[in-house]
Amino acid sequence: MKVETYLFGAVDVSPEKVITFPNGLVGFEQSKRYMLVHEEGPAEPSSFTLQSLDDPMLAFQIVDPVMLGFNYELALSDAENALLQSPSPEDVAVMQVLFRKEQDDKGSITPNLRAPLVINTKSRVGLQKVMETMRPNITLSNLSSSI
Repeated sequence: MKVETYLFGAVDVSPEKVITFPNGLVGFEQSKRYMLVHEEGPAEPSSFTLQSLDDPMLAFQIVDPVMLGFNYELALSDAENALLQSPSPEDVAVMQVLFRKEQDDKGSITPNLRAPLVINTKSRVGLQKVMETMRPNITLSNLSSSI
């Protein structure tokens, strides 16, 4: 199928590349179908664009938390596990949405630690795991020893 996007223009998307978020993302519940886009090159991409297929003006930059030195251990509820079609742990990808903070005319980019994306890479179904309190087991692996 051909999809018109704000960032990439007209793009051909094969149906097996579509990632479905049945509940949408927080604040964007009407957009349920997405594709991942990344820069081509010999190295593994450091970030991805999660482009909505339902709204050509909607796209998010996402990153594997490991690239930022984080390691999530999330517990999924029975309902979340069912929505993700009971994936094996090796079939789950956890990603963080990046957002821009506006402070004193300086925009810094930061990951949303409280609402990671959890994607079943086999069935291509995902959800946004919103945590009311920050209680996941997160390991920071890239802290400088001089801190």
